[in-house]
Amino acid sequence: MSTFSRNSFAAACGVWVDLALGEPKVQPHPVSTFGMLMKRIERVLYRDQRGVGVAHTAAGVSVGVGAGLLVRSTLVATYLSVAHRALIEAAEDVADALQRNDVVQARELLPSLVGRDPSQLDSREIARAVVESLAENTVDAVIAPSMWGAVGGACGALGYRAINTMDATVGYKSDRYLNYGWASARLDDAVNYVPARVTAAMVAVVRPAMALAVWRAVRRDAPHHPSPNAGVAEAAFAAALGLQLGGVNTYGTRIEERATLGCGRRPQADDIGATIALCRDVTYAFTAMLAIVGVLT
Repeated sequence: MSTFSRNSFAAACGVWVDLALGEPKVQPHPVSTFGMLMKRIERVLYRDQRGVGVAHTAAGVSVGVGAGLLVRSTLVATYLSVAHRALIEAAEDVADALQRNDVVQARELLPSLVGRDPSQLDSREIARAVVESLAENTVDAVIAPSMWGAVGGACGALGYRAINTMDATVGYKSDRYLNYGWASARLDDAVNYVPARVTAAMVAVVRPAMALAVWRAVRRDAPHHPSPNAGVAEAAFAAALGLQLGGVNTYGTRIEERATLGCGRRPQADDIGATIALCRDVTYAFTAMLAIVGVLT
């Protein structure tokens, strides 16, 4: 059995462990520990310069890959890197609040899924935010870390998680991070490029009746999204679910008007359950594929 075969099967098993057990019951969580370390590095390095941001990114990747060398186990590293169950549980909590018509609680729960300001969102806009988050995070929290685990073993999985965490902390557009976070954001775009498109393909596989609509939406709508990868996943999910995503998002004082993705109706609370089912089906199908590759090659 080749190294790639072993890693593929182990990465699939890592996702299945997450499905069964959820987040590791250790405090602080390894990803949180990494985030705290990078905050300390930022306090030492920070300058409003891209070159300094490159150093920050290089340090973070080194920590992630180094952790992979210590862990060694692709299964364990993938388990630490994925967050499918936590993602689903967070979405279910918001859906439950909306089903009870408790918009206030739904707003309070939403920041566990998205970075946008929830304070003025109604139930439909909250539902849209959850659907979009599930689509995007199917890439970030499931497909990409397990794919990089299959390709690069423990170093690939934890190296990816380091990059994605840095993008979440310094990679967004703001006055402070526009230059300093540039390298982290661009590297995250690069490592998610293939996984995002694999995610769209898996959406078509698990919803074959909507495969043509998925392909058309990804081709037509995804290029108008500000992210080269999130737009692909969101367009695929929108088409498969018969929904239309996109619209106005508020991030603190920054307002973004996103192009529409898909040509269906606007999401509502009941669509969260269907989105969760699609996320699960994509996860099951992809990990089954990884396991089969691991067994047969």
